[in-house]
Amino acid sequence: MTAAGRLAGKRALITGGGRGIGAAIARKLAAEGAEVAVNYVADAESADALVNELTGAGHRAAAFKADVSDPEQTKDLVARVVAEFGGLDLLASNAGIEYFGALESITAADFTKVFGINVAGQLFAAQAAAAAMGAGGRILLTSSVSARIAVYQHTLYAASKAAVSAMVLNLAPELAERGIAINAIAPGGTSTDMAAKHAASYTPPSLRGVVAPENILKAVYALGRRAEPSEIASIATFLLSEDASYITGATIDASGGRM
Repeated sequence: MTAAGRLAGKRALITGGGRGIGAAIARKLAAEGAEVAVNYVADAESADALVNELTGAGHRAAAFKADVSDPEQTKDLVARVVAEFGGLDLLASNAGIEYFGALESITAADFTKVFGINVAGQLFAAQAAAAAMGAGGRILLTSSVSARIAVYQHTLYAASKAAVSAMVLNLAPELAERGIAINAIAPGGTSTDMAAKHAASYTPPSLRGVVAPENILKAVYALGRRAEPSEIASIATFLLSEDASYITGATIDASGGRM
């Protein structure tokens, strides 16, 4: 069943692939014919459940544990994926962490952790993946709408996501010489467990307890709601396909018209 679809024969690695947007991307890529490597760092149960779901539907998939904040583990992860699937064609770098904190509360350890996963983790995932890819390879990193809007006490996270957009812009001409495209996707609010955990922090302090969360969504999103993970995954799948052959170095806004 894996052979059907516009990604037939492609080998894909999704970091942070066991839950949320990452799991949705894995499902979409598999449905389009890709063989899927699902990376996770701690939640083996979710990753294994996803792999069982995909293989049960006739797709080829496997789970791989690795902490992408460690460049050596990332390099080993890619090597294991290549050994298992015989190569690597697509990378969806989705692993990341959220952070809220006032300026005075940010520590050097906080900076190192957030940038270590959200920036360095994605940079070294792209580096390892590109080294394993041939011409026609496609890389997708994860930025955020937070890179272009102001959210209270969200500076460190927003800066890390802005750095991702800068990376793809500057890596594009270098990787194009090798026939590899690189882009980023910038989701807005998406219905995931991470979003649910931090939803209150996204509400401006003056509106907390005053305006209902659903009314805030209607006010700040043109579409009036959060995205479903599958909607973000559809855009990611497009960017990882040959349908996006003339797009590289771009950050694609997937925020539902976040104002």
